[in-house]
Amino acid sequence: MTRIPNASALTAWRKSSYSDNGEGACVEISDGHPAAVPVRDSKNPHGPAILFPTHHWSTFVTALKQDELPS
Repeated sequence: MTRIPNASALTAWRKSSYSDNGEGACVEISDGHPAAVPVRDSKNPHGPAILFPTHHWSTFVTALKQDELPS
C-alpha cells in the first residue's frame, strides 16, 4: 500500500455508496488512477489518501456486496 500525503490534486473523487449518507463517515475514491484505487476520508480532502492495488480493492468491494466481512 502506498500513501499520498496530499490527495487534493487528484480529480474525480466520489463518495462510496456504502458511506453513511451524510453522517460524517464518508469514504471517497478516485477513478482513473493507473493500477491502484486512491481512497480518502471526505472530511479531510487535503489530507492523505491510501492507494490500494486494484485487485485488492475489487476483492474488498466484492466481500462487502456479498456481506462476507466479519462484524
